[in-house]
Amino acid sequence: MSTRSRFAALLVVVLLLVAGCSFGRREKPAPPPAPDLTSPPDAVAVNPGPFHAGPVRVPKEGALVGAWIKPDELTHVGRLAAVDSLQAGLGRRLRIVNTYRRFEQMVGTPSDKEFLARGATLMVSWATGDNRSILGGEHDDLIRRQARAIRRTHRPMLLRLRWEMDRPNLRATMWSGADYIAAWRYVREIFQQERVKNVAWVWCPTAEGFIRGDAPGFYPGDDQVDWTCVDVYAGERFDSIGVLMEPFLKWAAQRPKPIVIGEFGVAKAWGSARRSAWLRDAERTFKANPQIKAIVYFESDPAGNGPTKQFELTGDRAAFKAFHSLVRDPYFNP
Repeated sequence: MSTRSRFAALLVVVLLLVAGCSFGRREKPAPPPAPDLTSPPDAVAVNPGPFHAGPVRVPKEGALVGAWIKPDELTHVGRLAAVDSLQAGLGRRLRIVNTYRRFEQMVGTPSDKEFLARGATLMVSWATGDNRSILGGEHDDLIRRQARAIRRTHRPMLLRLRWEMDRPNLRATMWSGADYIAAWRYVREIFQQERVKNVAWVWCPTAEGFIRGDAPGFYPGDDQVDWTCVDVYAGERFDSIGVLMEPFLKWAAQRPKPIVIGEFGVAKAWGSARRSAWLRDAERTFKANPQIKAIVYFESDPAGNGPTKQFELTGDRAAFKAFHSLVRDPYFNP
């Protein structure tokens, strides 16, 4: 083989190697574009009422503000310290305190009583169990104990019965929309038998469930629900809150019910500047939809979650400032 031929062959090998390295390298995906937070928010849910919202009073104008604040320790002292810390930073008290309970955990803990004594409204997010075992009567005693525990508080509270029931990862215990509806009615009947009159029943699926189209299939009916609700996050997907919850708002606007945003948050993954812009847009979106009568932030970085599922604002100066501006607005102090 001539020198020229050997050189040509070597050149081909080098080019193939370079091409192989190029094809084998994973290109870093481009960051998603930021949503448009400048166009006017859609005024969709503008039903003025009157609303039959159960025992929790609906403000005539504006909306109540609340939060779930993940405590360092799930104790009486830890829960109080978490709420007190956020309230100190905001310079005001929360009107709603969200609290999560497993099926067997009763309402009426020392921290529950303290929050109620301070004048806050509890929103109890109760993770009930398998719907078919509920309908089979396997948990009647537990449900009755919870009903009595809530009745003994003598204070109006919001009850989110198995919130986010439309999540695909809950399908094994929810079974179907029909099973969930039947279980809801079953639990509510037991509460009625126990003469519980201080509960406002809150139906709270996910914004994603409305985007997919399957959430409405879990709705128990206007005669069973006092407040409609949605949980909405700019987490894996960074869109404006108006875009994320628009399908829900259009649906809820057709019902004579006040709306509570049961959980909302914007992830740390999107950076301080974009988080603060998202929150400012959320403020004007809430105001443009006066059927929204309560908003509850998810102030938490759940253990083990990556930055697209971490929503705590404390420590993020710009984002916290935007949230502080929202909660100090007179509209959210009715």
